[in-house]
Amino acid sequence: MLQSLKIKSYLCALLLLATAAGKTVSAQEPSALKIIENVYNRDEGESRIGKIRMTLINNRDNKRIREIQQYVKDYGDMDKIIMFFITPADVRNTSFLSWSYDDESKVDNQWIYLPALKKVKRISSDSKKDYFMGSDFTYDDMGDRHPNADNHKLLRTETMNDEECYVIESIPKERGYMYSKKVTWVIKDKWIELKKTFYDEDGELLKNLTSLEYSLIKGYWFVTHLEMHNVQKNHRTDMQFIELELDAGVDDNLFTERMMSLGL
Repeated sequence: MLQSLKIKSYLCALLLLATAAGKTVSAQEPSALKIIENVYNRDEGESRIGKIRMTLINNRDNKRIREIQQYVKDYGDMDKIIMFFITPADVRNTSFLSWSYDDESKVDNQWIYLPALKKVKRISSDSKKDYFMGSDFTYDDMGDRHPNADNHKLLRTETMNDEECYVIESIPKERGYMYSKKVTWVIKDKWIELKKTFYDEDGELLKNLTSLEYSLIKGYWFVTHLEMHNVQKNHRTDMQFIELELDAGVDDNLFTERMMSLGL
């Protein structure tokens, strides 16, 4: 009888520990891959126009603010994004173009135009780990990574900021990728990444991406304010999306190398 009580007490203790760490995953939950696919395929409208206020904050809390005009269009099998830097003067007329394909066999195409060089430069695969315009986002972060590029595991469900989240671990299939793994908190039903942690090639925590604000706009869930914090450098990039217009109609001719050099 005493032995039986000890076993029951031990099992109760394990259950309490599991509850404290997060809820266990039930058989009814979608697979980890399906959850990441839902994030990847979340509808944000056919087109989008808006401004981005990008604030770079160093380890002494000094800030540099950049204003960017952005245009986005969904073509069904690919997304196109173009950004034009408006202020400050030292980055004005710099532009960035990205074509992201739903076909996992295709690699995203990215270009950057630097006015000082008066030349459009294509971002090579080797340069995808470089940081974009002094921010904490790499060029790879600026694209859409296909769900099948990683092996995904549903670790648990967890409440964060009053939202029920799936916690997904994603490990790259290819060798030599810049991140050894990512862990993502995905809000159930909204399919928004509330938080994502990035680990470097040595398995050490590198940076945290946090969605600070998100809204339902014209029936679409959209993240309007986020922050990337590089914990190893203690450097942050705050991005706010303002003056958003969804399904406003965007000219196809915008998403070209020619427009990059012409600017706004």
